[in-house]
Amino acid sequence: MIVPQDDVSAFREKIWNYYREYGRYFPWRDTEDPYSIFVSELMLQQTQTERVLKKYEPFIEEFRGYAALAAAPLSRVLEMWSGLGYNRRALGLKQSAEIIHSRYHDCLPSSTEQLLGLPMIGPATAGSLQAFVYNLPSVFIETNIRRVIIHHFFHGAEQVRDNEVLRYVEAVLDRSAPRQWYYALMDYGVHLKFSIPNPNRRSAHYQKQAPFEDSNRQIRGQLLSLLLREKKMPGADIMKALKRFERDRIEECLQQLESEGFLSAEKEIYRIR
Repeated sequence: MIVPQDDVSAFREKIWNYYREYGRYFPWRDTEDPYSIFVSELMLQQTQTERVLKKYEPFIEEFRGYAALAAAPLSRVLEMWSGLGYNRRALGLKQSAEIIHSRYHDCLPSSTEQLLGLPMIGPATAGSLQAFVYNLPSVFIETNIRRVIIHHFFHGAEQVRDNEVLRYVEAVLDRSAPRQWYYALMDYGVHLKFSIPNPNRRSAHYQKQAPFEDSNRQIRGQLLSLLLREKKMPGADIMKALKRFERDRIEECLQQLESEGFLSAEKEIYRIR
């Protein structure tokens, strides 16, 4: 796939012009500290920036580096994470900090292979870390980037696959300033989100988020909140506290949380690890 150079130049000019006039400010954009950027990228997975803004700086103040986060009790990490949802990310962030502290001596790795070896780091987050921490010309997709590329280069197309989108992301990438380029591209994607029908609906990978109400996600969240508050509880008391949900679903979520490393259970008494 070859994108004509004139098209590339015109596209870049459009994105840069928008960014110069309307680019957003976030505290994680105002630092080159790898740890701070790493925390922000885990927080921003599947979470709106407005919610992250409320949690980011208190979290950084509480855990001032990989060593502090690695040594912190999981219960305290979850308390500081509360409100962001998807608690697996909090656990994965702590586990990653433990690996970075012990294996990489508090230095975030830059290679794709090493980044993918960290919990909760997939190709998109690995690429974003390479760009935002090390200013490397990595190629990755997240929802706002996908929206921009489909809108500009896949007019009328349906079921657009990410491997096709990635080819355009690579073709238009401004390798002279990858970090700022991706900030600009994502900001323009947010602009499109509020100004046109969502192009991501034409992605082959588009899925509506499942409802939270009465989901296992809700049960898991309530279980963790309950145990953070009570410190430890017998299984029977947990069942009473969450009696609005079916017993077998609560048991299933307890087993999942235990196997994932959130909880420990001894003689049917549960606590945060």
